[in-house]
Amino acid sequence: MRRQGFHFINTGAGSYVPRRFLFIAAERSAVPPAGQPFRGPGCTQAGSRAASCRKAASVAEPEAAQANLGQQFLRPAPAGSYPAGAAPCGARQLIGDVWEWTSSDFGPYPGFTAWPYREYSEVFFGPEYKVLRGGSFAVSSVACRGTFRNWDYPIRRQIFSGFRTARSAVAEPA
Repeated sequence: MRRQGFHFINTGAGSYVPRRFLFIAAERSAVPPAGQPFRGPGCTQAGSRAASCRKAASVAEPEAAQANLGQQFLRPAPAGSYPAGAAPCGARQLIGDVWEWTSSDFGPYPGFTAWPYREYSEVFFGPEYKVLRGGSFAVSSVACRGTFRNWDYPIRRQIFSGFRTARSAVAEPA
């Protein structure tokens, strides 16, 4: 499948490049059942209190033992490195190493206000730009956190990026 210059990975075995929501859910290990509100780790409240829990769970600055950050090694680490930085669900290396492509279009969050200036992000909203998550070994640890997202044209190769595939945990009917 091809859309706006971005090749969505479909192996025929049910694998795909995840949307931004799935990347965030894996990071926080809180994929809610259908129809249920999202609640981050340690959150027992719905609504605005759950939003506060989600934010608190994803803003802590990562440490060197948790991820490949800040140009320390100048290359991605081998798969399975940094067990101290694994998400509660067991997913490793969700931050550092390479920016990870999602299949989500880059657009504003609800309540978006341009900052520090309009041309920083607002002019790039649309289906031609895709969201990247997780940061890379080449950026400051400030950008390597679950609350930070990047964007670019998927055809560009000047950034340190890669992708992971996902598949449904539920068997699909034949």
